[in-house]
Amino acid sequence: MVCDKCEKKLASGVACPDKWKDGASNTLQSGKVKVNENKLLTKKNRYTPYGGGKCTVCKTGLHKPDHKYCHQCAYSKGLCEMCGKQILDVKKYKQSTA
Repeated sequence: MVCDKCEKKLASGVACPDKWKDGASNTLQSGKVKVNENKLLTKKNRYTPYGGGKCTVCKTGLHKPDHKYCHQCAYSKGLCEMCGKQILDVKKYKQSTA
């Protein structure tokens, strides 16, 4: 669960954002692309299963470096995972503690 402001930050997670041959900067003719390059591994914000940081509530490992809360803690408290802003009113939700 992320807020509207943080959802815009997630939209840039596409591995190959340019359309094919429409003035794209990612073609071999432009000289900016290496042959046999894995774009998902060369991006800055790639998936890091162990080095993303820890949840501020339960201290479990996070897979995204810019997140503050894990999904379970964010949903149970009604917070945005990235910035911690209150999104939902969870007072009348029936949630288990387990």
